[in-house]
Amino acid sequence: MKALVTGATGFVGANLVRALVEEGVPVRALVRKTSCSRTLQGLPIEEVLGDLEDIDSLKAALQGCTVLFHVAALNTFWARDPAQFYNVNILGTRNVLAAAEEARVERVVHTSTWAIIGRQIEDKLATEGTRPSQEDLTGHYRQTKYLAEMEVEAAVARGQDVVVVNPTVPVGPWDVKPTPSGRIVLDFLRGRMPAYIEAHLNLIAVEDVAQGHIGAWEHGRTGERYILGNRNMTLLQVLEELEAMTGRKRPRTKVPMGVALAAARLDSFIEGTLLRREPRIPIEGVLHAKHRRAVDSSKAIADLGLPQNSVTEGLQRSVAWFREHGYV
Repeated sequence: MKALVTGATGFVGANLVRALVEEGVPVRALVRKTSCSRTLQGLPIEEVLGDLEDIDSLKAALQGCTVLFHVAALNTFWARDPAQFYNVNILGTRNVLAAAEEARVERVVHTSTWAIIGRQIEDKLATEGTRPSQEDLTGHYRQTKYLAEMEVEAAVARGQDVVVVNPTVPVGPWDVKPTPSGRIVLDFLRGRMPAYIEAHLNLIAVEDVAQGHIGAWEHGRTGERYILGNRNMTLLQVLEELEAMTGRKRPRTKVPMGVALAAARLDSFIEGTLLRREPRIPIEGVLHAKHRRAVDSSKAIADLGLPQNSVTEGLQRSVAWFREHGYV
């Protein structure tokens, strides 16, 4: 029994690889030439070169594998070339599914995102069945991740065994890039967060997300999606937790959403359009935070055995990892 993990050098992927190794599962990690594989150094795994846009490399990597964890994605709110979102998130998923079908892989676990779960209705928590509106799918990232799930639905309809997991906002170690969730922690630690907005998040320890992937492999139902989340929080509550554990003062100024959107549009024009570099205030991130978002993870807890370990301790591990690895 062998598992192939795409996106193994990323945040969730690196933690998933470690969890699989701890369970005694032989792991093959798909690594691009341009990937930073220091997150995998010292692990007893096999690394193979490959790319989501190169289906032949995917077919070769999948030989002899029983399960495929498709974790790789372009997980950001901005890219110099928006076509990257479509090439990686949609075409890449299509290629992975086709290669897995040809290699007769028994099961595929596809990593999606909670960002394409619809918003809660009134006081009811959003679930896997809550469909998004057009407004919920603003931006290249959410649109392409939504369409990637359509690729999965088509594969399941053809008879392929695929399970979808929708992680919320993971926190913890090995966030090398870092991801948008890691940047919240890192900006706080660096003192680069002078104010905050009324944003709603659902946090979960990244190690629990890894276990949720394994649970989806072992216990998930074909064609089902599972929200891998834990604690619904506001951004202010996250900042208060970070203040308590670090002693660094949190921002006291709350910026109205209209002002935040105006600042994001200006920043995106200057940084993204004129200077061709990633904006500090991504429009998509602000729009995603515009509406209250709270989700129910009980399906994953019941079906997959999704752990619900302390989010506070997950934040502490995130802070410690960034400090130990010279980010602060």
